[in-house]
Amino acid sequence: MAGIELQRLLRPAIAHPAESPAASYDRLSAWAGDLTALHELTGRLARTTELEQALYEIVRAGAQLIGARRGFAVLHPADGRSPDTRVGYGIGAAELGAMETVPRASTSYGRILDAPAATRPADVCRPDLAAEPDLHPRHRDVAMRLGYAAGYAVPLAATAAGTGTATGATRAPGRAGPAGGGGPAGRAPAGPRPPGPGQPDQGGMAQPGQTGTGQRRRPPPALLGAVEWLYDGPARPTERQRRITGLYARHAGDHLARILDLARARTTADAVRAALLPARLPRVPGARVAVRHRTGPLGGGDFYDVLPLPDGALGLAVGSAGGGGPAAVAAMGQLRAGLRAYAVMEGEDPVAVLSDLELLMRLTEPGRRATALFAYAPPGRRSMVVAGAGHCPPLVTGPWRTEYAETSLSAPLNMLTCWEAPSVTIDPAPGETILLYTDGLLHRTGRPTDQAMNRLHHAAATAPAPVRDDPEALTDHVLARLLPAGPDDGAGHPEDVVLLAVQLTG
Repeated sequence: MAGIELQRLLRPAIAHPAESPAASYDRLSAWAGDLTALHELTGRLARTTELEQALYEIVRAGAQLIGARRGFAVLHPADGRSPDTRVGYGIGAAELGAMETVPRASTSYGRILDAPAATRPADVCRPDLAAEPDLHPRHRDVAMRLGYAAGYAVPLAATAAGTGTATGATRAPGRAGPAGGGGPAGRAPAGPRPPGPGQPDQGGMAQPGQTGTGQRRRPPPALLGAVEWLYDGPARPTERQRRITGLYARHAGDHLARILDLARARTTADAVRAALLPARLPRVPGARVAVRHRTGPLGGGDFYDVLPLPDGALGLAVGSAGGGGPAAVAAMGQLRAGLRAYAVMEGEDPVAVLSDLELLMRLTEPGRRATALFAYAPPGRRSMVVAGAGHCPPLVTGPWRTEYAETSLSAPLNMLTCWEAPSVTIDPAPGETILLYTDGLLHRTGRPTDQAMNRLHHAAATAPAPVRDDPEALTDHVLARLLPAGPDDGAGHPEDVVLLAVQLTG
C-alpha cells in the first residue's frame, strides 16, 4: 500500500520527454520535499491517541499543507454511532458556534457528508464565496462576520488498510478524469478543470460502478467526517497542494478510525465496568472511606468494594483480575460478585473468604489469575483482620507512623491446587488511615516495585496534617504525588489503578 501511495505521489514528478534536466531536477526536488513533509506530518499524527487531539492535528497539518490560516474538522460517522464533535484550529468556540448556524447544505463539508457514497466528491474547493450567486444568505453573513472568503474541504474516511470497517480506498483529490485516473504514462495529470465564475469546484466526482480504466470500483470507504480549511481572501490550493493534502487525509482517516474504534470500545467497557462497581460508597457508621479508580486505555479488571456486614461489621476489598479488555472486565464482575457473597456468609474469616473465592475461580475461570485482598473490621471498629492473595500490603499512615502492614506472602488466586495464607490483624491508632491499593498504582509510576513502594510511603508520610486527617484529600494527595499530571502520569499504561482509604473512628 505504501508503495502505491509513493507511486501516486511521485507520478507528477516524472520528467516529460522534452523537459530539460534542470527542470526535471527542480520537479523531483519539489516532490521530494513534499514527501518529506508528508512523512513528518503523518509521524506527528501517529503519536496522537485521543480523538480531539487527532482531529486538531489533522486540521493543523492540512492548514500547513495548503497554506490556510485556520480550519475545523467535523466528526460525523456515517454509521450513525457517536461521538459527533467539532474541533477548530485558529477558530474559537464562539466562531464554531456561528458556523453551525449555517445550513449544512450550503457548507463545503456538508456537501461531502450528505452526498451518496458512490458520488461523494473527493474534495470541494470554493475559491470565492462572495462570487457565488446562490450562496445561502446566512452563509454569506457568517463568512463576512468571521472574515473568511474561500474554503477547501476533504472527506475523512477509513479505508480497508485502516480498521477493516470498510473496503476500498479514495483517490487523492485533484486528479484528472471522472474517477481520478491520471494521464498516460510519463505525463503529468491534467488536473481538475477550473470552475466557472462563482461556481465551487467539486474536485473530481467519484462515479459509481467503474474507475477511469473501466475496472470495477471497490466499495467506497466508511465516511467518518470532513475537514475544511478557510482562507481570509479569495484563494484556491494548487494542484500540488491538493494532491499531497489528499494523501495526508487518506492516512488521517485510517488513523482516526483506529482511535474511534478504541474510544468506542473504551466507552463500552467503561459503561459495563461502572455497572459492575459500586455507584457510590455506602455510609458506614464508625468509618470514613474514600476511593479513587482510574482505568487503562483498554479497560482492566481492578475492582473494589465496601460492604456493610451483619451485626454492624464492615468488609473492604480490592483486587485485580488478570488481563485487559472486555474479558478482564467480565472476570472482574464475577470475582467481585463471588467475594461479596462469601463475605456476607463468612466475612469474619478473611482467609475462608479468599479460599472459597479461589475455588470459584478454579472452577469457572481456570485459565485466569487474580489477586485480592479482603479486610474485616468487627463491630466497634478498633481493629481490622486482613488476608491477601498475591496482593500488595496495606499502608498505615498517621501522625506518628507510616508503615506497611506485615502481611504474609501468598500466591495469587488460581495458581496453587489449594490456596491458603494466614491473616494478620491491624490495630490502627486514632487518626490513622489504612490505604488499600492495586499493583497498578505501583506499575504506573514506571519504577521497580521496591522504588514505587518507597514513593508511595513517602507520599503518605509527607501529607500535611489536614490532608492526612481526611481520606478524600489523602487519596487525591497520594495520586498527585505518585502520578502527577503530565507525561509521567501513566495515563497510557494498560493497568487500572484502585486506591481505597479507610479511617476507623470507632
